[in-house]
Amino acid sequence: MSDQRDPARDPAPYDALLLLSFGGPEGPDDVVPFLENVTRGRGIPTERLKEVGQHYFLFGGVSPINDQNRALLQALRKDFAEHGLDLPVYWGNRNWAPYLTDVLREMVRDGRRRIAVLATSAYASYSGCRQYRENLADALAALEAEGLDLPRVDKLRHYFNHPGFVRPMVDGVLASLADLPAEVRDSAQLAFTTHSIPTAAADASGPEEEHGEGGAYVRQHLDVARLIVDAVREETGVQHPWELVYQSRSGAPHIPWLEPDICDHLEERRTAGAPAVVMVPVGFVSDHMEVLYDLDTEAMARAAELSLPVRRSATVGADPRFAAAVRELLLERAAAERGVPAERCALGALGPSHDLCPVGCCPARTPKPAAAGADSPFA
Repeated sequence: MSDQRDPARDPAPYDALLLLSFGGPEGPDDVVPFLENVTRGRGIPTERLKEVGQHYFLFGGVSPINDQNRALLQALRKDFAEHGLDLPVYWGNRNWAPYLTDVLREMVRDGRRRIAVLATSAYASYSGCRQYRENLADALAALEAEGLDLPRVDKLRHYFNHPGFVRPMVDGVLASLADLPAEVRDSAQLAFTTHSIPTAAADASGPEEEHGEGGAYVRQHLDVARLIVDAVREETGVQHPWELVYQSRSGAPHIPWLEPDICDHLEERRTAGAPAVVMVPVGFVSDHMEVLYDLDTEAMARAAELSLPVRRSATVGADPRFAAAVRELLLERAAAERGVPAERCALGALGPSHDLCPVGCCPARTPKPAAAGADSPFA
């Protein structure tokens, strides 16, 4: 019974954790159907999707994201077991199998009534948070239409500044710097990369009067970048110049998106005399297709054209420290739900994020119901 558990290891009221991710194709025949799922409702022709899918076809039509989620799933289960946390962990995707609705249905049939959700996106934004909540609402509505008893779902807070997310990235930067030729190592510059989004979406990711231009999305990334730069300086004694840059833009040319693009940044840095650059994919949890293609393929090719020594540091992936961070996030939220004080780990200037997204948080152009927030239609 929960009252016999160590309070620091008590997941009550939760009876399951759901790892919620984007999904990706696992073979050439999956690519276009996957992209149709991603772009549903936008009226994009199949021929255009085939063009976009060339990034996937270069790698046999397989995105690495599903295997990376399988690895994270196993890391979470291992960490939970080692720390006496008796809680099942499930995995569902927005855009490919295992689909979120199917997994939630399975969880309901397994008797799960209170579900904590970890999204594989660490920062505030529409696409990184609210869209996942909209997907949860869609899935719950589908189960309700089937006559199933709905579980309560709670999305765990943003973890961009949790030590278990930040420290593995610090180690990745240190390893990349060590891999550079000694003559350029100390003068190398750091390019922190994340997904570009429309500037309007960035501004709407938090009150501009509170967060400034770019909203919470930009401010959170800048805070993490500073944490990593400071940690690298403490380890090496070197203060590396740095900048937050963007990648993977996919919108119409006339719509303003966050800039500069990583490839443009590399060219500008070379022109300015930078001897080397380490690309730090701070905005991504794992080495999925946007890291594999936009950085490891496209940006590396541009650096080679510029004769600019470049390294790409590792993402967090299934690092045991990240798995431990997820456990801590789950237990702190469980304690809060029980009304018990708990430590909320966070580095940097911004502190721990809110547990419950407020009404109107990170709005879409077309309002849709979103679960796991203050404006959730599901109790």
